[in-house]
Amino acid sequence: MRNTLFSLAGISVLIGMLIFSCQPKVGIETAQYAVNGQKLYVTHCQSCHGPKGEGLGMLYPPLTDTTYLKENRKILPGIVKNGMNGPIKINEKNYEGNMPGNPELTNVDIAYILTYITTTFGNSTETYTQEEVKNNLVNCR
Repeated sequence: MRNTLFSLAGISVLIGMLIFSCQPKVGIETAQYAVNGQKLYVTHCQSCHGPKGEGLGMLYPPLTDTTYLKENRKILPGIVKNGMNGPIKINEKNYEGNMPGNPELTNVDIAYILTYITTTFGNSTETYTQEEVKNNLVNCR
C-alpha cells in the first residue's frame, strides 16, 4: 500500500512535469500545485467552466482571459471561496449571473486551483501560494 502511494505521488509529479513541459519556466512546485489543482478543478469548477476553461456560452464565463487573471489576482481567492454576484467582463464580453462559493475549500485547495487555472489557462508560470491566498482572503467579504 505504501509503495502504491509513493508510486501514485511520483506519477502525479511526472504528469505535472509533462503537462507543463511546454512552459519551461514553470518550477516543480508550481507543477505540483497545478496537478493537485487540476483534480480539484474537475470536482469544483469544470462542470460550469469546462475542461479547458472555455466556459459555457453566455451562461458561464471562460477562465482564459489572461489579462483578467493577472489584473484580478488579489480577488481570485475570494471569488473561489465566496462566489460572485453580478456582472463580470471577460474577453470583452459581459456576463451576468451568480457563481456559488466553495466555502469548504481550504487555503491550500484554493492555491492549487488558482495555480492550475492561471498556469493552464492564463499562461502564468507562478505558483499561487497558500500565503497569498490567506492574505488576499483577509480583504474579501
